[in-house]
Amino acid sequence: MNNEMMTPNTVPYQTPYSQQGPIMTVKDWILTFIISIIPLVNIIMLFVWAFVDGTNPNKRNYARASLIMAAIVIVLYILIIAVIFALFGAAGGFSGNQFF
Repeated sequence: MNNEMMTPNTVPYQTPYSQQGPIMTVKDWILTFIISIIPLVNIIMLFVWAFVDGTNPNKRNYARASLIMAAIVIVLYILIIAVIFALFGAAGGFSGNQFF
């Protein structure tokens, strides 16, 4: 028999992902969510967590995802409002004297 067929298939050991941070505890997540519901503080802290070095990678990814989702919602909101104004404007809904 051929010796190549008899040797086991050896796969080199893959090193673990190097950017793993410490596991965030439930207390850490609760504190993160509490800070996230405070107006203005939440926006500032999301930017801090997203872009400052030394932040836990889990919290950094959460902050970046939250900022991306907020940007998407704002853009969609602006587009929907623009469409509504365009439809009412085209239909004569905002012709000035009708409201007074």
